[in-house]
Amino acid sequence: MPKLFARGHTAVDVSDERDPEATLREWKASMQAEHDAAIAEPDPDADHLIEAVVQPSERVRFAYAGGELVEEERERVEAGEPQLFSCVCGVRGMTREEAEEHAAAAGED
Repeated sequence: MPKLFARGHTAVDVSDERDPEATLREWKASMQAEHDAAIAEPDPDADHLIEAVVQPSERVRFAYAGGELVEEERERVEAGEPQLFSCVCGVRGMTREEAEEHAAAAGED
């Protein structure tokens, strides 16, 4: 009897009888299918608001003086375009294109 490992809504056979690489590929494919469905078919009863997080950065320059590093200058570096987006309904890890698709499917213009 195969051992099953449950992750989310997907059960994956992790018995010793299966190739671990094949099991991993199967699990990844099932997770990708669930992710794609969540993007394309948003829950009509949930709120939908796309969010992204960018982390501001600072460039700090130091001089070596008296045997230690001494801060000389601090400059704010402009944050770039976010790479991953999420929705308050729980869909995470979307590209900009996926987030646009999700918002359009949810009717959030």
